[in-house]
Amino acid sequence: MKIPTTLKHKPVIVCENYENVDGKYAYDSDAKGISLGLAQWNERGKVDISAKVWRHTGEKWSRQSEELPLHRVLDLAILVCRTLHYFQDAYRYEKGYDPAKPVIDRVGLQGDAMTVAVCLENEKIDEDIRLFQEVLSRDGEILGERLRTLARILKEMGY
Repeated sequence: MKIPTTLKHKPVIVCENYENVDGKYAYDSDAKGISLGLAQWNERGKVDISAKVWRHTGEKWSRQSEELPLHRVLDLAILVCRTLHYFQDAYRYEKGYDPAKPVIDRVGLQGDAMTVAVCLENEKIDEDIRLFQEVLSRDGEILGERLRTLARILKEMGY
């Protein structure tokens, strides 16, 4: 399925077979493509690049398609990596986390730091942590494959 080029997001680099590689949803995904392109919120004289996940209902392109600035895509990748790293050792805690120390890390970014923490405001955090860990365990192969690929590409880039 071809990603539309007549909408506000203007695709430049595309993956039009994303539905075939969408993790555990592969071959049965409503996310039909992903792209990097010119952001839909661009204003005259100010251009940004965004990443977009293109979702299709089977009949039309979905309003639930998501568009993110590239730095947010990378911020999400940082959050995922810090989270996965934390849960590698979370078995040491009775509840799967340390309630006395909910802050996992502070990742320095451009003059401040992204605080990564367990959400103690969630009234069902104990149950949700357990479910979260089960999903991480179940999806470990899918996530590991993508992390190894990302690490290889970053290394090729000199990072």
